[in-house]
Amino acid sequence: MTSGPPDAGPAEQTGPAEQPGPAEQPGPVAQPGPAEQPGPAEQPGPAEQLAPAEQPGPVGPYPWPAVPGFGPAPVEPRQRLHPLSPALHGAKSLVVVIAGLSWSTLSRVGFGTFAVLATVLALGATVLAVVSWYNTGYHVVGRELRVYEGLVWRRTRAIPLERLQAVEVVRPLLAQLTGLAELRLEVVGGGKTEAPLAFLSVADATALRTRLLDLAGRAPTGAPEPATTTGTGTTGTGTTAAVPSGRPLHSVGNRDLLVSQLLTPQAFMLPVGVAFVVVQFLSEDSWSFIAVASTVTAMAGVLLQPIRRVLDDWNFRLDRDSDRLRIRNGLLETRAQTVPINRVQAVGVTWPLLWRTKGWLRLRLEVAGYSAAEPDDRNRPDRLLPVGDLATGEMITAEVLPGVAVSALPLTAPPPQARWLRPLSSRALGAGLADRVFAVRSGLLTRQLAIVPYARIQSVRVVQGPVQRRLGLATVHADTAGGAGAAALHRDVAEAWALAAELTARSRAARLGS
Repeated sequence: MTSGPPDAGPAEQTGPAEQPGPAEQPGPVAQPGPAEQPGPAEQPGPAEQLAPAEQPGPVGPYPWPAVPGFGPAPVEPRQRLHPLSPALHGAKSLVVVIAGLSWSTLSRVGFGTFAVLATVLALGATVLAVVSWYNTGYHVVGRELRVYEGLVWRRTRAIPLERLQAVEVVRPLLAQLTGLAELRLEVVGGGKTEAPLAFLSVADATALRTRLLDLAGRAPTGAPEPATTTGTGTTGTGTTAAVPSGRPLHSVGNRDLLVSQLLTPQAFMLPVGVAFVVVQFLSEDSWSFIAVASTVTAMAGVLLQPIRRVLDDWNFRLDRDSDRLRIRNGLLETRAQTVPINRVQAVGVTWPLLWRTKGWLRLRLEVAGYSAAEPDDRNRPDRLLPVGDLATGEMITAEVLPGVAVSALPLTAPPPQARWLRPLSSRALGAGLADRVFAVRSGLLTRQLAIVPYARIQSVRVVQGPVQRRLGLATVHADTAGGAGAAALHRDVAEAWALAAELTARSRAARLGS
């Protein structure tokens, strides 16, 4: 059926009698079919060129369009902290060492041995700080800030900038003396302040703060160019940048701040303590310098809270910048904090007993995304008004919670049987539903008011203790994101369940409407 080999000569052709019929004619099927043709990989020439993925050199081009913000991020060199950072950490360690050794150690070993011991421990801490500084670095990779630290146990922390809530520039006393600053990051859902970079120059700290906020999509108002700083520092051209102040709301006078801290129980205990020390010192000849110093140190510890509040809230200033509050305060340690208003979960109003004669109050914030578990509460931007009158408090509250008047909230008292559980303070208890907020009042000596917007309520609970069950009472809790929320104490059971149902309905409606 098939013809002979293609290289057969004319002598091998068949004669006329032997000519095959049309069906036997060598047709095209005798030719190598497409399946028998050499494939492109076997063809010489251009068909042997490598595929695009196999080409040497740069990768690409890709068959899909490039998407801005994706793909390999340029890798920048790792940055170090300021070279003076170990010295500042060593100085802080010296203070801690001296405080830890105490006056009793000084009396036992003598001043010379005490000084040598403190110096050795401080030098050891400084050496460790130098080693830590050498192994600590940071840089920005794409939309992440990566912080590297550790010598024996290396640790790398990657902080997604899309979860960045705020970047604060803090300047403790030693940092102010050396022209340095500390950068602290607040991340949504963080258990504490993330990756504090201590220390950087003021220019580097403010420039890094601007860059991080710009990458996080939260560039500060008044800083259109990434090189422009948001705090006291330098721009890309080396000139000093002005701090965008926003709209001033209120500034607390330092005189009022001092008087407010003198009107505290700790300050009232000071004369009693001084009189006790003087009487003991005059009546007994055995008192030594160490004993007197120890007593004075103990008294200073009693006054630590009011003194710290004066130092922390010195030159307190509150500004409104678009949808954020800017808080600046501090004497020995200056702070510039930013509070997004949409992260405010609740506002707390406090009337201390000794402040009521002057009509003063204090405002505090409950802010989502900040470190509620921070050991040092100064790291939390919860100060809204350290001290002020009712008119100022209502003005500031209206900035944070529009339409809310502190003095006009509809509060109702609990039933009479609540006196069995709160015999003295039952009259101070109250709870009520306003148009936009849930308000709860409590406290006898220190009156407190918690104001929670319906849109910020995460859950509602009705809780009954064994005594409450016998009295027909219950407590209604309105929980917020990561905060204390508000609790209506000792309400009638039927009222408690109705209040919980109403809170749930209003909270759902507020979230859907926002």
